[in-house]
Parts: sequence; C-alpha cells; structure tokens
Amino acid sequence: TGPTVWTEFNRIGQEHNPVNLGQGFPDWLPPKFAVDSLVEAVLDSAQSPHQYTRSAGHPNLVNQLARRYSIHMRKEIDPMNEVAVTVGASQALYLSLQTLVRPGDEVILFEPFFDLYVNQVKLAGGTPVFVPLRFVPYTDKIDGQDEDEVRGGDWVLYRDELMKVVSPRTKAIILNSPHNPTGKIFTRTEMELIAESLDLAGPDCVVLSDEVYKYIIHAPPKEESVSDSPICAGHIHFASLPGMWDRTITISSAGKTFSATGWQAGWCVGPNRLIKPIHQLLPYIQFCASTVIQEALARSLSRADQPYEGYASYYEYLKAKYTRKRDLLVDALTEAGFAVPNYDVTPGGGFFILARPGKAIQRSIPEKYILAKNEAAPGGVARQDWALCQWMAEEVGLLCIPSSPFFSSERVQEGAADSFIRVAFCKTDETIEAAAAALRQMK
Repeated sequence: TGPTVWTEFNRIGQEHNPVNLGQGFPDWLPPKFAVDSLVEAVLDSAQSPHQYTRSAGHPNLVNQLARRYSIHMRKEIDPMNEVAVTVGASQALYLSLQTLVRPGDEVILFEPFFDLYVNQVKLAGGTPVFVPLRFVPYTDKIDGQDEDEVRGGDWVLYRDELMKVVSPRTKAIILNSPHNPTGKIFTRTEMELIAESLDLAGPDCVVLSDEVYKYIIHAPPKEESVSDSPICAGHIHFASLPGMWDRTITISSAGKTFSATGWQAGWCVGPNRLIKPIHQLLPYIQFCASTVIQEALARSLSRADQPYEGYASYYEYLKAKYTRKRDLLVDALTEAGFAVPNYDVTPGGGFFILARPGKAIQRSIPEKYILAKNEAAPGGVARQDWALCQWMAEEVGLLCIPSSPFFSSERVQEGAADSFIRVAFCKTDETIEAAAAALRQMK
C-alpha cells in the first residue's frame, strides 16, 4: 500500500538524473526485423489484425510457439490446447497462480526472488514459503587481495533446505532460471532435486518455470546436458526433465529476447489439464492480448532463426552482444572495488549482476544514509544495501537497485541482503561507459 523500491528509485532518478543501471529494460530499439514485422502487421489490410483475436492466443502466434517448444521439449506441442498467450509473462504467472492456488495453499519461492512473485502469491490467497539460495564465496585468493576482503561466489540450492519445507500444502514451486536478480543458472542436479521434492508435495503440486531470460545465457555451463534444447544452448527447460511435462507450466515472453518489453507479449506452455483453466479464465481478465503485437511476434519468431549481423541467428547475436556488455560492466565494477561473479567458472544468464561492495566502498557510505528511516525500504529502514544505492544515485551519479526487496523480511533482518546490489547491463555501451566513469569516482 505504500511506496516500493521502484517508485522510490524512480523518484530519485527523476530528481538527480544519474546514469541508470536500475530497472531491467534495454535502452535501444528492437532488432530491425522485429520492427519491420510490427509495421507489416499494422499495414496488413488482408489480415487486418486490428480487432479481437482468439482469447487463448492469436492462431499465427500459438502455431509458431508450438513449433518452437516442440523442439525445446522434444515432444509435439498442441498449439490450440497446450499454449496460452497473455499480456506479458507477469500475467502468465498471475493466471497460473489463480488457477492453481487456494487460500491456505503454500507456494515455494527461492530467495532472493523477483519481488513480483510474493504479492502475486498473496493475491491468489496463497502463502509464500521461502527457500534460501545460499551464497558461497570463492575460496581462491586473488593476488593482492586481503584475506578479509569480500569476494564473488556462487548461489547454491541445498537439498535439506528445500525438503524440510515441502509438504502436502505446497501447491506450486516458482523456478526462475536464468535467475533474477542473481543471474544464476540452476544446475541439472538442482532441477532434479526440485523434481524429486514434488513427491513430498503430492500430485497437485505444479512447477511454474519462469524462463524469460533463456536466450540470454552469456556464460553457459561448461558441461553439456542432454536436457539442453537444441535451439537454446545452455538452457534446460524444466518441463523437459523425465516426468515433468505433466507437472510444469512454462512461462516466457518476448520482451527480454527481442528488447521489446513494451510489447507485453507473454505465454504459458504446458499440458492441456493445466492450460485449459487458464484458457477459461483469460476472457474475464483481458479478452485477448494485442492482436497486432501477437501477429508481429509470430512474424519475428521465424525471422529470428535466420542469419543476423554476421551471426548464424539473431539468438547467437544476442548472446554475443550481452556477453560483451557484461564484460564492460564487470571490468568497471571490479576496478571500483566491487566483487562480482567469475564467469569463467560460474554460469550466468539474464542481464543482472548481484555485486558485492568491497570494504572500502562500505566505509565510504555517508553515515546519514545508513539506517535512515525510509518508508519504501524493507522494514522502513535503509540497511547497508539501500543506503549504498541511495548514496550512489544521489551523490555519485549512478542508479542501481538494492537487493533487500528481493529477500524475505526475516532474511533482511538477518543481514543477508546487506552486501549486495543489483546492477543491470541491458544498456547501450555509452550508458555503461558513463556508469564506469561514475564508478571511478568512488574509487
């Protein structure tokens, strides 16, 4: 009911005009073939996609999605009964939870988590149950680094922490891989652990697999997996694991892949028994997603597989582009004294880095920011992560997002979020270079 991290840092951004590496949307145009597809769709007088289309999804789009997911899942997907098109991935998640969860049911979230998940679970009447991803710092000492200096590391899911909370009350588990905000790619072993936990939950428990970043895997796992999609290298679709198709709703969208977050085109893919209730609910939430956008996306999907900008496909280009931008930001953060993941050893995806401020940076935060009252901050108090981000935005000239809104209140009070901030690299090179200049001031 009050201000959030997004409203607060948007306000700070408007007042101080810092370089913005905060919210996760690209600050460049979608690829030309996508823009061309949109223009063609708008001007297509023969098909005239300017009126309502099928509530469950525009036929041209669901056919394209079924074609692609049949390859991803290595099984034939029925476009009319196993795909639902929604207004963005957020609505796909909302509809999935509304059809699955009843008051008193529990939904497992891995923390840190995308903050949207918590209130969507509550809107469905469910109770969020948090399972921590434990941060494990690297043990190798870097030349010249003090023993007490902070280091990068990995986020790990441990078996006992998941198994102790799964019960017959668990009706859904939300899995986000690649993960926001950490960039973590869940390993096949971790996914198999989640699949195993469903035995404790019972037959009605469903995994909601949020895979919006699957084409932005900039540091693929070193070992190849038989579960990798042949057209999505490094990504494991949870639904493709043995026995998991019937227990999974796969959620994704066009926004991250095509740098078009404003298109708001999302979808659910899964067995008919799970998708049919979503089809039934869709007309009462929004009769249909934009017909024009759906038609444009259907045309874009086929073109994205073709050679693009010297790469075998648009997806290969996208991976290379984000890898380069990640390295630009990693170099700047490291030079400024932040600890970041070592992507030579840690797989990574999406376009966020959860960076750890070094001891010198922590000592530099002006005292007036630390533990200051702030209605938007978790618990109403600006702990170290929030204080650091507010100082950086107001005085250093760089806007990042504190990590505490991505943790449960209990973990925030324990200090689990104090030493992390979220930094986005889905920005132009010029924006990242301006951010690097601001970071150099901190050093």
